[in-house]
Amino acid sequence: MTRIPWWRNAVVYEVYVRSFADSDGNGEGDLQGIRSRLGHLRDLGVDALWLTPFYTSPLADGGYDVADYRDVDPRFGTLDDFDALVADVHAHGLRLIIDIVPNHSSDRHRWFQEALAAPPGSPERSRYIFRPGKPGGRPGEERPPNDWPSAFGGPAWTQVDDGEWYLHLYAREQPDFNWRNPEIRQEFEDVLRFWLDRGVDGFRIDVAAGLFKDESLRDLGPNDRRALNGPIYSRPEVHDVYRRWRRILDGYDGDRMAIGEVWTDGPEDLALYLRPDELHQVFQFDLQLAPWSAQAFHDVIVAALKAVAPTGAAPTWVLSSHDSIRHVTRYEQPGSFPGIGRARARAALLLLLALPGSAYLYQGEELGLPEVKDLPDEARQDPIFERTNGELAGRDGCRVPLPWSGRAEPYGFSPGGVRPWLPMPRDWASMTVEAQASDPSSMLAYYRGALAMRRRLAGDLPEELEWLDSPDTALFFRRGPLTCALNCGENPVRLPPGTPLLTSAPLYGDLLPGNTSAWLAPPE
Repeated sequence: MTRIPWWRNAVVYEVYVRSFADSDGNGEGDLQGIRSRLGHLRDLGVDALWLTPFYTSPLADGGYDVADYRDVDPRFGTLDDFDALVADVHAHGLRLIIDIVPNHSSDRHRWFQEALAAPPGSPERSRYIFRPGKPGGRPGEERPPNDWPSAFGGPAWTQVDDGEWYLHLYAREQPDFNWRNPEIRQEFEDVLRFWLDRGVDGFRIDVAAGLFKDESLRDLGPNDRRALNGPIYSRPEVHDVYRRWRRILDGYDGDRMAIGEVWTDGPEDLALYLRPDELHQVFQFDLQLAPWSAQAFHDVIVAALKAVAPTGAAPTWVLSSHDSIRHVTRYEQPGSFPGIGRARARAALLLLLALPGSAYLYQGEELGLPEVKDLPDEARQDPIFERTNGELAGRDGCRVPLPWSGRAEPYGFSPGGVRPWLPMPRDWASMTVEAQASDPSSMLAYYRGALAMRRRLAGDLPEELEWLDSPDTALFFRRGPLTCALNCGENPVRLPPGTPLLTSAPLYGDLLPGNTSAWLAPPE
């Protein structure tokens, strides 16, 4: 019998380190805080946790601006704390995935500081992408080297004192590496080995398609502004990097893995990253982006399965993350009944967990946490808010710290009396882990039950699914002995044949209410 790698069907829990649990009272989550709460993840029933960056960083972009890839930021702990966390994660029967950020560093990274101190054309500058500007419209005026935009607003270029410009696809504090320099390749291969030697089970690769840029740095022009391939992303040279990384991962025991954050223009491009000698998985984001619609969900699932089918890889599914509005809030509907977002989130979980492949949960969704929309401007820290002059709120609303216990801020996230790095809502007392743990009707109890049942069923579920006839507002499919039914409409629909195992809301006899899902066993 073929052994199935652990990651292929795993449920992975994303830990936003800064917002998970604060052990030392500085208002920010840390590695010791994660260690203290591993029992929560074990009891929840996940298979692995993925940590967002904890490396030395000025946190201009929440840690995705790395100043030292081989150390822990003092706000989050030490390397000894990390080693203790790895040991505890494995002792709890879990796996550990960590973020790696190869597209760009922090502007505080030693190499970039050396580049700023060195002259144009120097080896120090060749580690990044420096270029002269273009003549502007007025005498003596210069424009950036090309028209590329930053994902956080404004141009993707910043000029330094000697007149050259450097590329940053994100914040100005995140200069892009020049991956055509062999020194960069060697550095990141060494970084991978550094953390693999410390026992990590895998890597989530940030901006995985963005490492190489078109050598000519040609303008996008009006037609390519929204293209995910072209001169900026998915250059063919990137695949050799991941082939080399795959050989490194395969050289370690324990099914070490890598999953890429990859956005492409189509399934053919996505499949290139999943060839047998490249990445194990890529994130497929379309379910997270889909509206509350049976047809939309159906189309996303069909497309996602089709995209990975030629590669033999397993699909991935996600509803929320540290970069998106929480799906409880996304599913809200103006003018509908209060709590419809929570009802739909409960229903969506059964859809997510019934699909073949692996599911990625975002911290707090097991508590039903909504997006925090009313953060004061002075509290916001996402560079998107600053770069757009407040026109875009940014991602802070999904990064508010977790409530663990108590009746008021900081809800057990930090020691009493400590103000968290982002303010927490006054009405979260009923949403703490403590409040929900003893309530059988809570979102937490529901997540625990659904994850436990998925684990019991997993060994009997084939990787293929069969679509069943369903009303227009619903989708029904079968995976071996499990049938999943989701009703996205407002009116009840008749369930397909089967014996109910788990439902997101009470049934009406053999009718599935609106905004409800159910798992069914074969008819008796």
